[in-house]
Order: sequence, then C-alpha cells, then structure tokens
Amino acid sequence: MSTIHFRYKTILTPEQFIAGLTDFGPGRSTLFGNSADEYLVVHQRGRSRADVTEGSGGIWERLYYDWSDSDCVVMKTTDSNVWGGRSGHTYTFTRLADGTTMLDATVVREGKNIRGRALGFVLGTIGKRVLETALANSIKAIEARNGAPKGECVCSR
Repeated sequence: MSTIHFRYKTILTPEQFIAGLTDFGPGRSTLFGNSADEYLVVHQRGRSRADVTEGSGGIWERLYYDWSDSDCVVMKTTDSNVWGGRSGHTYTFTRLADGTTMLDATVVREGKNIRGRALGFVLGTIGKRVLETALANSIKAIEARNGAPKGECVCSR
C-alpha cells in the first residue's frame, strides 16, 4: 500500500476547488487528466455527496465523494479494476490570512491484484512525481477557470 502526501498553496478558495473537483460534466478531463470522459459515469449525486466511476488508460475506480465538511473532501474507492482496501483521496483545506488556501492532499493506493500492487509500488516510489504534476495541473486548470491571472504563483510544496 502506498500513501502519498502533497501540500499546495493556491489562490483558490476551498469552495472553488470543491466546485471543480465535483464538476462531473463533459470535459472533466480538462481539469483532471486521469478522468477521461469515456470512463465517467455518475451513479448518484446529492448536495454534498456523489457516487462516480472514473478513470483513464485502462484503470478505473468507483469513488464515493463526500464534501459535506467545507474544509475536507473524502473520496473513498468502492470498486476498481486495480485498487481496493483503503484506497482513495482526501483533500483538506486551511484558509490562510492572506486570502489563499493551503491544500493538503493524501492519496492512498492499495492494490487489489498483481497489477494494482505493482502500480501502487511504482506510485509510492518514482511515480509520486507523476501524481504531484497531475494535481498541480488540476489546480492550475481550476484557477484558470476561476479567472486567475497568468503568471501568478499557483502552488508550492
């Protein structure tokens, strides 16, 4: 099992990040490169919860999203072709005095088969940078959607 932590400072409010994270409409892949439109299935959506299947490149997972706490989003993997156990994502937000937000992200990857265990190992070692880049790109895309000026400090670790 791999547990990977990231920390970013962003100009987004928690509400803006959550709005991007929970936009399950067409074009989701422009915000989240690992969520191709052809994999996207919204099984159920409420005011602060959703049950969604998404993925890309032959890897998919069904996630239960809970954003009922405005300072935290928990996404638990409920089914997948490679991930199981305690797999999922947690995003925790801290509002800073300068109007920015510190975003703490935790990704847990527990492989449920040989392919998943191998991917989990790779992600926990050399693949961490790939996940870090993907999250940074998502933050930049959500900032751009919210009118962030070009060249502004987007994120820091």
